[in-house]
Amino acid sequence: MKDTLYGELSVIGMRGCEKFVGEVDAYLKEWRRHDNEETFLAKVECPRFSSGEAKGMLHESMRGHDVYIISDCFNHGVTYNMYGKTVPMSPDEHFADLKRVIAAIEGKARRISVVMPMLYEGRQHKRSGRESLDCAVALQELIAMGVENFITFDAHDPRVQNAIPLAGFDNVRSTYQMIKALVHEYPDIEFDKEKLMVVSPDEGAMARCIYYSSMLKLDLGMFYKRRNYSVIVNGKNPIEAHEYLGRDLDGMDVIIVDDMIASGDSVIDVAKQLKERGARRLFVFSTFGLFTAGLDTLDKAYEDGLFTKIFTTNLVYQTPELLSREWYASVNMCKYVAYLIDTLNHDESISTLLDQSKRIHKLVEKHNNK
Repeated sequence: MKDTLYGELSVIGMRGCEKFVGEVDAYLKEWRRHDNEETFLAKVECPRFSSGEAKGMLHESMRGHDVYIISDCFNHGVTYNMYGKTVPMSPDEHFADLKRVIAAIEGKARRISVVMPMLYEGRQHKRSGRESLDCAVALQELIAMGVENFITFDAHDPRVQNAIPLAGFDNVRSTYQMIKALVHEYPDIEFDKEKLMVVSPDEGAMARCIYYSSMLKLDLGMFYKRRNYSVIVNGKNPIEAHEYLGRDLDGMDVIIVDDMIASGDSVIDVAKQLKERGARRLFVFSTFGLFTAGLDTLDKAYEDGLFTKIFTTNLVYQTPELLSREWYASVNMCKYVAYLIDTLNHDESISTLLDQSKRIHKLVEKHNNK
C-alpha cells in the first residue's frame, strides 16, 4: 500500500453509529500504529431545538481532509425531544442530519465520501405508477452537495446508481463474512451439493443467490411471490403465496439469502414450506435485519423448529433484545469497512476488496480439509 494519503483522514459517525465507528477507528489506529490517545474520529453533532428543528455543527476543521461519513438511516433507537415528547428518529431525519453535517463542512474538505450501509429509500428505486423516485433524488442531492463517493452494501437494486453516473458508487457484498460466520457457528456444515442448497425467497434475490451458489458450487432453488396487485397494505402489495421451484429438499440443509428482513413474515412462510418439503436445517442470511414487527413471531417460529439460525450484519441498528436471542447471530462488518476506508484514503483501488471469490474459496477449502 502506498505511503501517501489522498488527504488527512477524518471519520464521522452520525448519531447511532458510535459503537460501529469506534470499532472502525480502533482498526485504523492499529494498522497505522497511532497512540491510544489519538483518533481518526471527528467531533460533530446535530443539536435540536425544542420545536424539532436541528443544525449540524463541527468542532474541528475539515479543510483539506479526506472525510468519510458513516450513516445508519434505519437506527430507530436514537431519539430526540420535540414539544416535550420523546420521538424516535426516522430515516428521513437521519438523512436530514447527514445533509446538515455535509453543509457544515462548507466544501472545505478535499473529498467527502458517504458510507451508508443500507441505502436510504433503496426500496423506492423504481416507478410502478405515479410515484416518486426517492432513492435517485436522494443520491443526486448528496452529489450536488459535494459528495464524491458513495459506499453501500447489498443495495436492493444497484441499478439506482444510474441516477449519478459521474460519481463513485460502490455496492459491497457481505458474502464472505456471512459464510465465515456460518462456519464458525456450525463447524459440521458440509459444502456438498448433495447435503446443502441455496434458496432464493423471491425472484428479486436471485442475483445474490446465484453468487452464493456459484461460489460454493451448490444447487439453487427459488420461490416466486404471488402478490395481490389490486390492494396496497402497509405501502406494498400483499403476498398471497410463495411458489417453490427447485430440486428435492429431503434431508438437506438450506441457506436462504436475501438483502433484508423487514417484518419477517416472508422468511417464516418460506421456512415453513421448506420444512414441509423435508429440509433439515435452515440458515437465513440477510444483510440487514430490521425486524419491524418485533421478535415474537420469529420466537414462535424458532420454537416450532422452522429455522435454525438467522444471520444479519451489524451494519444497521440491533436492539439488545435481538442480540440476546438464541436463534440470532450478528455478523461484524467493522473490519471490512475499515479496510475500505483505509484503502481509499491511500488512493488505491478497492477492487480486490470487492471481489471476495478468492477469500471464499480459501475459506471453504480450509473448512473442507478440516
